[in-house]
Amino acid sequence: MVPRARDLEMTSGVKRLACTRKQAADALGVSLTTLDRRVIPAIETVRTEWGSRLIPVDELERYLAERRQEARAARRRPARPGRKPGHEPEVVARIRSEYASGRTLSEIARGLNADGVRTGQGGRQWWPSTVRAVLVRSSPSKSADTMP
Repeated sequence: MVPRARDLEMTSGVKRLACTRKQAADALGVSLTTLDRRVIPAIETVRTEWGSRLIPVDELERYLAERRQEARAARRRPARPGRKPGHEPEVVARIRSEYASGRTLSEIARGLNADGVRTGQGGRQWWPSTVRAVLVRSSPSKSADTMP
């Protein structure tokens, strides 16, 4: 419920220049407390001689436009910035073949460390638990209880 110029016209045809805090809170769909804590500090208000604050309609519309723009920008950001998708397919194939040939998780981890293979997140150290996680995640057809 965004106040627009045509919505803010009074019945007498005079265009409304400012709205009360209550009207602004209703237009934003927030409580008066939220309006006072978050919105009022971010926009310019007009103090009247009787002590109340009026919010200029153009300031309220500017504030709403900025919030909409921020929301659009937030939607464009990746869901998990900085997180790499996973391990190289060659590394996964190597781990699976070595495990199938009977090597232990510790032996596979030592071999990967000795060859300087980086982990899926770019780390230098392989651990047996890391090798096990690769095995569990790379074989969706097998159940978790048959894995190491």
